[in-house]
Amino acid sequence: MLTGIINAFHSIKNILPTNNNQLSKIYLRIHAFKIKVNQTQHQLSKERLKIAIEQLGNNTIETSLAIISDLEQIAQNHPQYHWIIMDILTTFIRENASYIPEENVTSNLSTKVRVDIQAALTVIARRDVSKDPKNEQLDLSHTDIRGANLNKANLEQANLYQANLAGANLREANLAGAILSAANLEGTNLYLANLEGAILSAASLKGANLEAANLHCASLYLVRLHGAVLNDAILDGANLREAKFSE
Repeated sequence: MLTGIINAFHSIKNILPTNNNQLSKIYLRIHAFKIKVNQTQHQLSKERLKIAIEQLGNNTIETSLAIISDLEQIAQNHPQYHWIIMDILTTFIRENASYIPEENVTSNLSTKVRVDIQAALTVIARRDVSKDPKNEQLDLSHTDIRGANLNKANLEQANLYQANLAGANLREANLAGAILSAANLEGTNLYLANLEGAILSAASLKGANLEAANLHCASLYLVRLHGAVLNDAILDGANLREAKFSE
């Protein structure tokens, strides 16, 4: 509506006398109206955030999906809330897909993440990273996100300590500098993934596809690589001390 009013103003200003005081009055009214609309939009966004924090994870999966979609829209339209929303979503994932001790996991590779957890991961993966504040880190540590689809996800510098990503799709994902210590990456697709400088100490990469992955200067200390595909992987500068390539 506001755009239509402004366009109409520009259409009539050329036919009004340049010294017409009405022109200035119209402009001032439009400017005041624009400020009021912006204030209202910000207030509505704050209310939507408050509702999301209160209701996300406490209702049906369908409601959670609607809230997650609304949060993504707010993050796109209001950059000042971008990181708050990413924090809301990572907290939601940690609380609703918490790590399960390995001895209690019945199946590593066939499990699929819950649809609302996947939706939250998708929003995080495709966020506008230029809006991420400096020195902040996505916290997905101690999570069970087996089988998640994180194709081309930007998880640079993310904290995935002891996360269970077995069977996940991380094809072409950006995990540069990510913390993946003690993470379960068994059977994970990491084709062409960027793991430059990532910390993978004591992680399990059994049967993982690391073809053409960039592991430049990555820490692979005590990593289990049994059956992993390493064709064309970049390993220069990587720390492979005590890495295990066979049972």
